[in-house]
Amino acid sequence: RQMQQLITDKWSRFRFFLCVSCVSAEEERRVRANDREYNEKFQYASNCIMTSKYNIITFLPINLFEQFQEVANTYFLFLLILQLIPQISSLSWFTTIVPLALVLSITAVKDATDDYFRHKSDNQVNNRQSQVLIRGSLQNEKWMNVRVGDIIKLENKQFVAADLLLLSSSEPHGLCYIETAELDGETNMKVRQSVSVTSELGDSNNLASFDGEVVCEPPNNKLDRFCGTLYWREKKYPLTNQNMLLRGCVLRNTEACYGLVIFAGPDTKLMQNSGRTKFKRTSIDRLMNTLVLWIFGFLVCMGVILAVGNAVWEREVGSLFQSYLPWDPPVDNFLFSAFLSFWSYVIILNTVVPISLYVSVEVIRLGHSYFINWDQHMFCSQCNTAAEARTTTLNEELGQVEYIFSDKTGTLTQNIMIFNKCSINGQTYGKYPNFCFYDDTLLESVKVGDLHTHEFFRLLSLCHTVMSEEKSEGELLYKAQSPDEGALVTAARNFGFVFRSRTPGTITTTEMGRPVTYTLLAILDFNNIRKRMSVIVRNPEGKIRLYCKGADTVLFERLHPCNQELMNITSDHLNEYAADGLRTLALAYRDLSEDEWETWSESHRCADKATDCREDRLAATYEQIEQDMVLLGATAIEDKLQEGVPETIAVLSLANIKIWVLTGDKQETAVNIGYSCKMLTDDMTEVFIISGHTVQSVRQELRSPQCSPSPPPPPNFMENISGEFALVINGHSLAHALEADMEREFVSTACACKAVICCRVTPLQKAQVVELIKKHKKAVTLAIGDGANDVSMIKSAHIGVGISGQEGIQAVLASDYSFAQFRFLQRLLLVHGRWSYLRMCRFLCYFFYKNFAFTMVHFWFGFFCGFSAQTVYDQYFITLYNIVYTSLPVLAMGIFDQDVPDQRSLEYPKLYEPGQLNLLFNKRQFFICIAQGIYTSVVLFFVPYAVLSDATQSTGVPLADYQTFAVTTATALVIVVSVQIALDTGFWTVFNHVFVWGSLGSYFTIMFALHSQTLFRIFPNQFHFVGRAHSTLMQPVVWLTIALATAICTVPVLAVRFLKLDLKPQLSDTVRYTQLVRQKKRKPLGRKGRLGARGGSRRSGYAFAHQEGFGELITSGKNMRLSSLALATFASRHSSSWIDTLQRYFVLQKICVSFLSLLSFLTLRGFVFASY
Repeated sequence: RQMQQLITDKWSRFRFFLCVSCVSAEEERRVRANDREYNEKFQYASNCIMTSKYNIITFLPINLFEQFQEVANTYFLFLLILQLIPQISSLSWFTTIVPLALVLSITAVKDATDDYFRHKSDNQVNNRQSQVLIRGSLQNEKWMNVRVGDIIKLENKQFVAADLLLLSSSEPHGLCYIETAELDGETNMKVRQSVSVTSELGDSNNLASFDGEVVCEPPNNKLDRFCGTLYWREKKYPLTNQNMLLRGCVLRNTEACYGLVIFAGPDTKLMQNSGRTKFKRTSIDRLMNTLVLWIFGFLVCMGVILAVGNAVWEREVGSLFQSYLPWDPPVDNFLFSAFLSFWSYVIILNTVVPISLYVSVEVIRLGHSYFINWDQHMFCSQCNTAAEARTTTLNEELGQVEYIFSDKTGTLTQNIMIFNKCSINGQTYGKYPNFCFYDDTLLESVKVGDLHTHEFFRLLSLCHTVMSEEKSEGELLYKAQSPDEGALVTAARNFGFVFRSRTPGTITTTEMGRPVTYTLLAILDFNNIRKRMSVIVRNPEGKIRLYCKGADTVLFERLHPCNQELMNITSDHLNEYAADGLRTLALAYRDLSEDEWETWSESHRCADKATDCREDRLAATYEQIEQDMVLLGATAIEDKLQEGVPETIAVLSLANIKIWVLTGDKQETAVNIGYSCKMLTDDMTEVFIISGHTVQSVRQELRSPQCSPSPPPPPNFMENISGEFALVINGHSLAHALEADMEREFVSTACACKAVICCRVTPLQKAQVVELIKKHKKAVTLAIGDGANDVSMIKSAHIGVGISGQEGIQAVLASDYSFAQFRFLQRLLLVHGRWSYLRMCRFLCYFFYKNFAFTMVHFWFGFFCGFSAQTVYDQYFITLYNIVYTSLPVLAMGIFDQDVPDQRSLEYPKLYEPGQLNLLFNKRQFFICIAQGIYTSVVLFFVPYAVLSDATQSTGVPLADYQTFAVTTATALVIVVSVQIALDTGFWTVFNHVFVWGSLGSYFTIMFALHSQTLFRIFPNQFHFVGRAHSTLMQPVVWLTIALATAICTVPVLAVRFLKLDLKPQLSDTVRYTQLVRQKKRKPLGRKGRLGARGGSRRSGYAFAHQEGFGELITSGKNMRLSSLALATFASRHSSSWIDTLQRYFVLQKICVSFLSLLSFLTLRGFVFASY
């Protein structure tokens, strides 16, 4: 929680950056135990954590400073300042300050609420109690008062207050057990051990006199590494990560321990890891920024045109009125008048970029995030985990994904390992095709005491880092850091080699019922570079042996030459296991003499104590001893696919989404998982294998699919090749392919393939592949994984998805969205992502349309008012238009709208393609919306102007006055934009009805209230339109004018949409047609009674009709847009009811168009007669 708060907190990130900058000059850290005076001279950070941004005094200035860093807010503040200048402002200041204050207030309340919870969390953490050794006695201190160099006592189940050097423990040999779930998401217990010299200190009395000094690395974010040296009593002792307890860990199964504070507060590794998340923006955000700049340029152009008009008018016409209408000071010439007029029109026309746009976008995104969180179809009942949108800024980007990068283990598979098969001394076991390992021959081999078999399972019971816990007599619980290790140790137990317990120097097992204790001499631990681990043990007879397990690619290189024949046989078995999609390991051992052990032990001790290049020196010593080993055999573990993975991948492929699997498994395993999950199919034209070890061989293999010798083909060459291809590439080949001079060829070949599988890749290579696609392809990428090794990939992609699986929740903590199973990705993209993109695009199109229709009326009016910057509307209407009259309907459409139901979105994956092609909102669509808005403004201005200029009331009084024109135009505008949003809304809910018609009603209610006599008597200088609403709207000619303007604005839109639907329907239109016809077919069934209506399920009805519907045609991808000919061909293959329904529908379209045209003609005639 602390990490996430700090990540999302700009101000804290800034403050955190200052802290990091201060310590970046720190080359090493020196800490002396029990000496605060010595440590304070280095000015190390305190242990107080502050993720909050404000206090009561600083809240207002800092929050306003942050908000005005947004360009839009600064722009409107500039307009407000202009409005305070009476010479250039024709609008009251409240027309800008009301919406600006509303937006600032809403944001401030949100920020204050968030910061209140930060304060609450900070206080809760900082006020935790800790026992600190001060002047020889333990005293309770708050966490915030702990200092570097203090010695702290921890008790079982307590959180670690700071990064500590473990000094002693209540457990034997200075051991303690910790849980690091809050640090890295892993719930398995880990063991830490104190330095042997301090483990003897024991209690607080001895530790009070401890004055050792630690010299170590400066603060950094590497959770798995620590390098330091302890100086005490003129001796030095090397310190590693195994001696450290990091903040965020919890002490488990240990009564008590003592630790020396090395890093505190923001210097701890937990906090050092909290500032690396990249800020992600959607493509629509970037497009909006560009469009807003264009609109601002357009605003300036309009201001210049009107200013030039003002200059010409003042010189040619205005000069004639100087005797009785002189210029107001300080205006003394027409050029200065034009200058002031320019700024006046900038104020008036500023509503083309309304401030409410940004607030509305955030509200819509928040609503979409809640829909994801509330979706019961994405809830996993097995693990009681719901989907979570961890960000609100990327929802519409989910509807535009083209590339998915997925981990394999735990993401596509369950990461629940089952020991399935094994090979021992050239003999394979476990041939039965079931999920439980059973083989009579192996059991018999164990019973008769076969040496190779016993040695095989002895290795599995000794070579690991598993911790055991005996809950009750006979009940042994293993806590493994990985499911693989747990499965192997459990398999050894099932065959009579039971791992019972361990200490820092011993491993106790039970072998075929006989207890045996081995002396543990060394552990050569696993890492991503070594890809193996070894232990060196001494058995009760005094014989020293090294046991090693690891990837066959690295283990076979270190075998004794006499193993060649056995290695060939075992390799064949490994290939068979990999062909079944199993995870494999090779096992080997080596006997060591006392001299060999003593020599190696001394070199290992020197490397372990080294202060520089320690890890490289240790790796060299490991390499030295892990040679000339004897092969024992191999294991095969099954990692079953998650539920629904093949179906999800198939559907996503139909949506034109390319899926790349990036895994650390060997090639054969990954390829067979690819076939299992339908990424790879037998129908593919070819599956290319890239496995070269040199730059030249990799380049040649990359060019071979392109069937072209050097020089390389053009980048788009592969895109013109027909057929479906797949690419499989190994990690060592990928390292060459990612080089600068070859990456373009790799991208060209890989992106032309339907599926790509990268095997044996490191976490860094996963992130590099994602960055490569982002660099060379203008496409949205999504990365999904479940483990710590997927974090870099998740952070690199446009969208990161974490799966809460068996490898902890570190991937979830780094992700933008999270859920429990891979199959939910289908619904996240095809339903929520597509809907979010559709809603946001419709929202933006309508928003720009309604504001241009509103604002451009002022532009046309400028040519009829002497370019005097007089507004058309009442100033209160200008203030309320965007925040009351038109805000809620467009919000309802942006939150609830949909073109087809969720089930249809999943059944027709091709519906997803418009988002990938960015068809629904782009620069072309923007200009279409702007053109429609300008057209509407022309109609709304010139139709009332033409009609009312000669119209009279029934009493003979002329209607051609400014206030009547303003009320008529404003009313027509509100009605037109309300009708337009009714036409744009594809899915009506209760909220849509209430907001659309309620906003229309609120307009009339507020207008009559503002034009009332009551307000005029109270504020005579503010409300000038007294009684005008009633007198204007009582005239029939006004309503006829409004009706005519509405018809002229909407009829062309309806005509274009009907023609487009008739001549060039989209796939979504076709899907709606099929749904409409099926509903009509089901109606007669519903008349048989209420019970009968409930008996006819919509799903069964759809499934029946789907047998001869659009399914095959649509999923083939050949029918993204159906022509009328294709639609007619389709209809001819179906029953007459289909033809009749569609014919009636098209006839109805033509009747509607004709009726609206007739209505417009009659209305126009009525206006002429009324004017006459």
